[in-house]
Amino acid sequence: MTTTDRQSGALLLRHLRERRGWSWTDLARALRDTAQQLTVTSLMNRHLASIQRTVARWESVSDRTSPGDRYQLLLAQLYARTPAGDLAIGPGSDFATLLDALRHFGTPSQRIQHLVDLVAQSGQNHGGDLLVALAPATLPTVGAVQRDPSTLDHEVVSRLHGSVAAINGQIGGAPFVRLQLQLAPIVEACRRFLELDQVGPRRELHLLAAAAYSLAGRLAFETRDDEAAMALYTEATRAAGYLADRSHRAAIQTSHTMVTLHATDDLAAARTIARAATVDAHRGPSYAVRARAHAVHAEISARAGQTREAVVALDRAWKTVEQLAVDDPHGGFNADRLRGFDGLCALHAGDAGQAHDSLSRSVAALRLSRDAVQRGIVSTDLALARLRLGDPAACVDLLHKAVDIAATTGGRVAAQRIRLARRDLRPWRSEDFLTELDDHIHDTLVGR
Repeated sequence: MTTTDRQSGALLLRHLRERRGWSWTDLARALRDTAQQLTVTSLMNRHLASIQRTVARWESVSDRTSPGDRYQLLLAQLYARTPAGDLAIGPGSDFATLLDALRHFGTPSQRIQHLVDLVAQSGQNHGGDLLVALAPATLPTVGAVQRDPSTLDHEVVSRLHGSVAAINGQIGGAPFVRLQLQLAPIVEACRRFLELDQVGPRRELHLLAAAAYSLAGRLAFETRDDEAAMALYTEATRAAGYLADRSHRAAIQTSHTMVTLHATDDLAAARTIARAATVDAHRGPSYAVRARAHAVHAEISARAGQTREAVVALDRAWKTVEQLAVDDPHGGFNADRLRGFDGLCALHAGDAGQAHDSLSRSVAALRLSRDAVQRGIVSTDLALARLRLGDPAACVDLLHKAVDIAATTGGRVAAQRIRLARRDLRPWRSEDFLTELDDHIHDTLVGR
């Protein structure tokens, strides 16, 4: 992104605000009100002065701040309608001007098209209600239970759990911010349901809450709201603590471990959670969860330079994978995913050959749409293995593919690892293949 591009975007946002006759405070209030309508919990309770400062930074020609995913959605909701409330998204509209501003800020074309599709969908099929366009079909059920808690029964909880599973199934194929907004009403509903004094389906409700909070934590991490992510994982762990099957809590803790690692780089904190996950995993019946817990523990150990501990944990993971049951309700982790951990641990141990073999097999097996985020991560690790084997050109070829995957999925970990791999390529900075990679990263991942 050039300075001229950044300046043009800032001036367009200022022009949009002033054309509506809004001050910074007016726009901040409108954004917070829209966040409340869409249940964007990380913004709906934010202090007005804080949002106002964010707006001011967007419009500053000397600041590098630009609207993130959630703010882009809120701005789209605001500017897609005239002050009279009519939908206006064609050429010359405020919405079109907003999209131009976002392009100047370097927003990827995929994200621009998502905003267009979402606003068009809400206007054509949902009476202009963006929340209905975003939310799952069970949203009316949530409202009914809030009005009359006695309607909370097994069927309602089951339908909500199905919605959480459906949202989770879209990871890799839909923008994380959209999934986050789809999930938000269910997360809030779980909090309110758990406050009810009625007996109700308490076990099922805790199971739903654990799943919803954990997924919400993952989505908050992917949209770079780390404070919210940590709080949600804490809520998820607490909810799972009411369940007799400790596999649920262990599964949450493995995810919490990786988010802690990639959000904070705090190996000690991640190791504490990883160890708790292995303890809980062995108190539950799921071999898939046990295998993942050992694999996560192995990665944390390898990153900390504890090679022997990593080898022991990996050995336990492989022995556990051999016992996986087809009907494991916690299924999803298997030998193909374990090879990714195996390869990464080998990289940290300095065995690039073994890392290359394991990572190649893992990438080849991760072909389903739901595997896209993981495929982007493993592809980057494989690229680094090729660099360690002395082939920087092959490394760059793989990084090009990883960049495309990260741009499509929005995966944060893959984007982080791409930048780390690029750092290791500095000795080849004069090569044309590295210049082409830099251009590709700039064009597709800028602002992520």
